[in-house]
Amino acid sequence: MEQFEQVQLTASHWVFLLVILAIFLSIGFRKGVIIPSVAGIFMLGLLAEAPHDGALNQLIFAVQVVFRALLNAGTELFDIMLVIALMVAMLKSLQSQGADRLMVAPMKKLMIGPWTAFFALGITMYIAAAFFWPTPAVALVGTVLIPVAMQVGLPAMGAAMAVNLFGHGMALSADPVIQGASRLTAGAAGIETTTLIPYTLLFSCTVGIVAIAIACYRIRRDMRSGVLTAPQSDEVFAKEPSKSVGAAVVQPMTRCEEADTSRYARLFAVAVPVILIGIAALMIYRALFLPEQAIRGGGATALLGGTATVLLVLSSFASHGHHALDGISSYTREGFFFAIKIFAPIIPIAGFFFLGHPEHAEVVIGAGAAGYLFDIGHNIGHYIDGNVFLLTFGMAFIGLLSGMDGSGFSGLPLVGSLSGALGTGAGVNVHVLAALGQVAAIFAGGGTLAAWAFGVAADAGISGVSPSALVRRNFVPVISGIVVACLIAIVLL
Repeated sequence: MEQFEQVQLTASHWVFLLVILAIFLSIGFRKGVIIPSVAGIFMLGLLAEAPHDGALNQLIFAVQVVFRALLNAGTELFDIMLVIALMVAMLKSLQSQGADRLMVAPMKKLMIGPWTAFFALGITMYIAAAFFWPTPAVALVGTVLIPVAMQVGLPAMGAAMAVNLFGHGMALSADPVIQGASRLTAGAAGIETTTLIPYTLLFSCTVGIVAIAIACYRIRRDMRSGVLTAPQSDEVFAKEPSKSVGAAVVQPMTRCEEADTSRYARLFAVAVPVILIGIAALMIYRALFLPEQAIRGGGATALLGGTATVLLVLSSFASHGHHALDGISSYTREGFFFAIKIFAPIIPIAGFFFLGHPEHAEVVIGAGAAGYLFDIGHNIGHYIDGNVFLLTFGMAFIGLLSGMDGSGFSGLPLVGSLSGALGTGAGVNVHVLAALGQVAAIFAGGGTLAAWAFGVAADAGISGVSPSALVRRNFVPVISGIVVACLIAIVLL
């Protein structure tokens, strides 16, 4: 194992550590962590070496550091916010002409029984969530396919678990296309996003496959015993969704609510998925066979965002004709509102944890600034002495704990920073630790294990089940999957 010299810790290092402990306490009590994060940035600014002497100048510098830290985090995350906004705006424009329902309608033909319905629903949700983000995707997939799945014998709880585990679990934790989650984790860990993605895919699939296998076994057992029953045909479309946070956003569609489709709807229903899947296939092909021409990182984000923008414009003209000049603004506004709603609370948190990395600290505080968390991690690495068991299960636990705020994403700067600091200090693979922490955090809070998470509320609401009941069903399958992922991580470390 590579050895590192002990780093002399300053008052700023101890403040950074105390703020992390305060953030953990806030998470434990289900409180917000924005105020502790901003307070931590301000205190680090007060303790930093200001460009001019004097108490007043130090105070002014500390206030400036708060803004610079938030600006630095926003700059790092804006391209991801933008591509999510454009994807959601494009989906809204497709919904206006009915093309969204036509895109997933072919999957109805595969639903001939409860188990074909479960996997058709789940796989469709995974694909849609990878390209459109899970919450808009559940409105797309759920309104069309959940009533059909229930008609062929899948209980409402089974439908909820399918969209939840495949979408807000597997798809969101890996985020293989948009890569918003991985960019956030990698940025805090000081590693490249493209080198993190294979590990997040591995761990998300591991947790997901184990969780889905156990979930299917338990659903089948409870269907046989009568604990879970499929609704009668006349109840499928009449059933009201549970009143939850997400229920107001994603309401199941009834027979009488089927909207008309425009004359171009079928064209866009075919063209959009073909184009998006073609782009994903092109990126994978070049990464594997033409690495010198690979489209990765910012280039991949730009390609997806540019494609979404072109499709948004074309779809708006198809829906509104010459009125598209006015109509497109509402879709764009909805897309940006959705993206900002996700990332607004994350930026202050990321602003604090990014200071744990030397490069970000120098951008915000100035040349010579320490990477606070990385210095602490180097020192802790001496005591851990390569104990991979402690590192992996500890990182998974931290990920689960950080996800309990119900966001999943707000914990990514924490697990990324800790992975970079502890992994570097202990001389182990930082990518493995960061990916494991990311997957655990998003499975918990993104979410499948927090009843107050928007993902759980949306999936439960559209399926007509209780969010708390869905979380209870998910607990054993998801925790079992995370334990298996930890064992794989130990081998990889």
